[in-house]
Amino acid sequence: MTATCPLPERALPAWRRAVLKVGSNLLAADGGGLTTQYARALAAFIAASQASGREVVLVSSGAVAAGRAMMRERIAPDGGLAARQALAALGQAPMIALWQSLSERPVAQVLLTHDDLRNRRRYLNARATLRELLALGVLPVVNENDTVAVDELKLGDNDNLAAIVAALVDADLLLIASDVDALYNADPRRNPDAEPIGHIPQLTPAVMAMATGSSTSVGTGGMRTKLEAATKAASAGIRTVLFGGRDASTVEALQQGRLRGTLIDVAGNRMQARKYWLRHAPAGSGRIRVDAGAAKAIAGGRASLLPGGILGAVGDFHRGDLVEIVDADDRPIARGLSQYAAAEVLRLAGRHSRDIETLLGYSYGAEIVHRDDLATVVDPEITEGEVKA
Repeated sequence: MTATCPLPERALPAWRRAVLKVGSNLLAADGGGLTTQYARALAAFIAASQASGREVVLVSSGAVAAGRAMMRERIAPDGGLAARQALAALGQAPMIALWQSLSERPVAQVLLTHDDLRNRRRYLNARATLRELLALGVLPVVNENDTVAVDELKLGDNDNLAAIVAALVDADLLLIASDVDALYNADPRRNPDAEPIGHIPQLTPAVMAMATGSSTSVGTGGMRTKLEAATKAASAGIRTVLFGGRDASTVEALQQGRLRGTLIDVAGNRMQARKYWLRHAPAGSGRIRVDAGAAKAIAGGRASLLPGGILGAVGDFHRGDLVEIVDADDRPIARGLSQYAAAEVLRLAGRHSRDIETLLGYSYGAEIVHRDDLATVVDPEITEGEVKA
């Protein structure tokens, strides 16, 4: 997208480790296969960053688009989920091959699923793998494992995945490259007077309202998902940069520490990594419904969820699963790791903690969700201190 006004230029914040997200619209034309047209400049930026001692994790889209180009005559454009999963499987290899062809360093493919990010142990394992790859000087290329996804692919858009990966590896910066060169105060495709915004000190509802959907049929996201990703990154103390990946001079300027695009700053302190993970990791379908007293106590951020405040449980979840905690009207209050399975929670609902062992014949503790395993989602407070595991 060409700027209707000159793009503001500012110094790129200092960084040691960054996550770079590259959208499908930079790797494949509508209906076409993969191309190095725009990827080449981005690969040069990665190489220059690595040569200067910095570390980069690449979150790359493009697998489905590549697979579709290979099977254009055999799979309908509006094929179902199974067809899109097949296209993702077909397209992963050429997508990785494209990046390897542009990199002098080894490239490693890392496929993540919702379960990898929802399960605390697998989350930490993924982090350890990515950190080891970086220590080895390898370029990790991350993508969602769409071939085994059970949800529609756009629910796992790579903008939000990149934000989660940025927190996963303790990145200093989240770089989002797309066909949009900045955030505008209006849609530049419809308003010739739209102006790019160079700096956003804090994401507010007014800023979010400026976002629009995807501008192409190739990508699954849009400016809205980019701002959602920036919100996730900001809550982990990570700045986000939005820039146009189709402008070689813009990408080259990044190598010189200059940004032509939008810098989304961080307001407040970094929350603890565990609370961040609890708040933003994909949750399952399980929900625990609580009464008004429990909802108020939990929203304060310092109370555990006890059996007495529970009204019921929805969905089939197991002990240790990440569940949503909602009030009597199903409004989200918090998210946390349940110490009991759904069937057990139903049996304990409304009872006193001292009755747990009598009712079940065993006890995993007095709390259904301990406050250390719980993160509020209503007017959340950012926990002071550095991000730590």
